[in-house]
Amino acid sequence: MNWVKLAKSSTLCLGLLLLVTSCRSQPGNQPGGVTTSSGSGDGRITIGTTQEPRTLDPADAYELRSLNLVYNMSDRLYAYAPGTTNLEPELATALPKVTPDALTYTITLRQGVVFHDGTPLTAKVMADSLLRFRNNGGQPAFLLKDIVDTIQATSDTELKIKLKKPFSAFPALLAFIGTCPVSPKEYQIGEGKFIQSKFTGTGPYKLTSYGTDSVRFDLFDQYWGTKPVNKGVNWRIYKSSANNLFNAFKRGEIDVAYFSLEPTQIRSLEQEAKQGKIQAISSPGTTISYMMLNVKQKPLDNPLVRQAIASFINRQLINERVLFNQAEPLYSTIPTSFDVSLPLFKEKYGDANIEKAKQLLQQAGFSATNPAKLQIWYPSGSPTRQKAANLLAEYAKQQMGGILEFEVKTDDGAIFFSNKSKGVYPITLLDWYPDFLDADNYVQPFLECPKGSVTGGCQEGGSKSQGSFYYNPKMNQLIDSERKELNPETRKKIFADIQNLIAQDVPLIPLWQTKDYVFAQKGVAGVQINATQTLPYSPIKK
Repeated sequence: MNWVKLAKSSTLCLGLLLLVTSCRSQPGNQPGGVTTSSGSGDGRITIGTTQEPRTLDPADAYELRSLNLVYNMSDRLYAYAPGTTNLEPELATALPKVTPDALTYTITLRQGVVFHDGTPLTAKVMADSLLRFRNNGGQPAFLLKDIVDTIQATSDTELKIKLKKPFSAFPALLAFIGTCPVSPKEYQIGEGKFIQSKFTGTGPYKLTSYGTDSVRFDLFDQYWGTKPVNKGVNWRIYKSSANNLFNAFKRGEIDVAYFSLEPTQIRSLEQEAKQGKIQAISSPGTTISYMMLNVKQKPLDNPLVRQAIASFINRQLINERVLFNQAEPLYSTIPTSFDVSLPLFKEKYGDANIEKAKQLLQQAGFSATNPAKLQIWYPSGSPTRQKAANLLAEYAKQQMGGILEFEVKTDDGAIFFSNKSKGVYPITLLDWYPDFLDADNYVQPFLECPKGSVTGGCQEGGSKSQGSFYYNPKMNQLIDSERKELNPETRKKIFADIQNLIAQDVPLIPLWQTKDYVFAQKGVAGVQINATQTLPYSPIKK
């Protein structure tokens, strides 16, 4: 996981599970720019957030606070069916045609699509937008740079993309929000040529006002697809102040509150929803939290010790004490949002299986007088992981009879993420927000190691970057196979083999997957969170 990805994950972690003290809302301390209240009756929707976008340029947007806005002003070749991780055509007319060698993808574009400035969408414009995403050097550019060889328009409506090597999840990459087409009148291809504070795309909304504390979306009357059911959206930014967002929602000043409230506030609003005062909408998230084990450090070089820790983990207790039951216990590196996910850690190790943990440690040569002593590290500024680490340490002290001891340690975020790939830490607590919704993105970045050995561990690859240094040639072969395989059922079987191998070797231990929350006033309809953690504005009405 590179630093950019980590910054994105950290933003999400802070957004969903932040346990901090915020300033209280004061009279007059409200965002300006948008004066329409939620009860104005003009058909517009007012959405509140604490997240200020860094950029609106899709070739550089890599955080949810930016991607949520770009998503609602744009389209992509493919999108996910609402509430699912299933791909469906959007600007494309069908799923791609793929050559037998799995290298060339041919895509036909729908006709009659225009940009917010009236420019028609053609295959040439789509190709240039993808080339711009790949070549301009933005934060998510690696997604296409590492995979795509050439992008060409073979006619006004046909696009041909050749890959450097087979990658069966490629259509999912084309659903990444930043791969949307942008107007050739406004955007250029070239290193660093970004437009941060405006956007010209093909989506149902066009940007009419962009300020530091508010954004205004108006309807695009030439939109090719289903028109929004509202008359526009006002987006209010309560900069990093969950209390201000919470209080504004309680006062009825905003229709929808999303991203992000503190766990205690979420719990309070859920209680109000149960009383019928407001609406609480939640859905399984696609962000996972996990424990990474450095298999090159003693005693973690012994698989029995890693299996003992897997048996010891009490996910239900973590969910209750740390997460306020606002997450779901996870028993695979692949979240339950994907049909290939198998709860093998639950089947093999259970949850809080203390006796099994003790037996495995005893087999490894440890006892109360010779305990297995391990450090758990986390990045500073992550209160959720701090609480989880402390809970695990205390739980071991209470339950393991002295045979297992944890010491909790922290480092500054930048130092932490640099050190973990250097083999400094034995155990780290991490989270992962996917770049694209395919099971591969929960496997390859964690476990692939193209350069290494069984005795020396991983020298280059995902498992080194993540800090486990795990090397298994069988795992490499399985990952290579699933990345080439185009048959969904065959690929599903390969993912089952991968998950079995992870449960056997235990280079990492899945802990929980997030839940996503959005709150709406009574009388507001059509609120739903996508699997990409984006909030579609088009179906919201009151």
